[in-house]
Amino acid sequence: MPSTAVVILNWNGKHYIERFLPSLVALTKTPGAFIVIADNGSSDGSVSWVKHHYPAVKIIEFDKNYGFTGGYNRALSMIEADFYVLLNSDVEVTPGWLDRMLEGFEAHPRAGIAMPKILSAFERDYFEYAGASGGYIDVLGYPFCRGRILSHIEKDCAQYNRDVPVFWASGAAMMVRSGLYRDLGGLDDNFFAHMEEIDFCWRAQLSGSEVWAFPGSVVYHVGGGTLPNNSPKKLYLNYRNNLLMLYKNVSSGWLLPVLFARMLMDGLSAIVYLLQGKHGFFRAVLNAHKDFYEMRSKTVRTGRAENAKPKGVFRGLIVLSFLYHLGKPRFIDIAPGVER
Repeated sequence: MPSTAVVILNWNGKHYIERFLPSLVALTKTPGAFIVIADNGSSDGSVSWVKHHYPAVKIIEFDKNYGFTGGYNRALSMIEADFYVLLNSDVEVTPGWLDRMLEGFEAHPRAGIAMPKILSAFERDYFEYAGASGGYIDVLGYPFCRGRILSHIEKDCAQYNRDVPVFWASGAAMMVRSGLYRDLGGLDDNFFAHMEEIDFCWRAQLSGSEVWAFPGSVVYHVGGGTLPNNSPKKLYLNYRNNLLMLYKNVSSGWLLPVLFARMLMDGLSAIVYLLQGKHGFFRAVLNAHKDFYEMRSKTVRTGRAENAKPKGVFRGLIVLSFLYHLGKPRFIDIAPGVER
């Protein structure tokens, strides 16, 4: 059996560690698998709690919060394994979750990255926003999922249970071949958090690897544990990092038209926030664009392998398709052709 490191990046998440680590330890019995807590300078006693209750769990301690990207890059550089699982502290696993992921990798040798089906920890028969049953993007880089279009989340009725190649895997529960992680240089540290997994999966596809969803493996995700969904900081990171991701990965012939269209769309959304009186959101969009311009000159564009054919791109605008199908905004109705 290959060796698999299940790595949880923790930052003041003691309440999640106490809630979800016991079941993770109990349900992760695959030969060659081991659990690591990488701590981003927590001050809530979570490290001492793990040491006391689960002394067999390996702990890596950092002096401060290096973010999602920096924390994982530092931690994984210290871990030897054939596979890495990047698992959020607020994720509940289910029986056989890791075995099913490994079976998927064995069945699909070109798969370099994969994710399980992610359901909500609150409404357990509904998909969870951050990943659902596999991630996709449209031509302007807007992400969506099998089971989640924009803010509309579907009920899980086994409609997306087929293993499929996708565009991106959720960073809440992402499994990756360690060699690929090293070859790609890990997550982009400039992102700090948010959109980093989509950029990583895009780079993986451009290198010739595939990204898959294996819904036979199921986990439950709380979500919003570090930055709530109504946080201007979260909005800022999403807008800035999406622009950085496009700049890095869109082909040269399409880069300027895509960036121009995105800036128009972002400008419209900023005006809407201003008219709604959401001044923090309005400033977040402006600051995201300002910082993108400053960071662009230091950003290296991704190279392309000759055989690279990224999958999971919707050849349309997901926002317009959502509005057109407003009465029935399901993935299976809006973007059936993107699922292959």
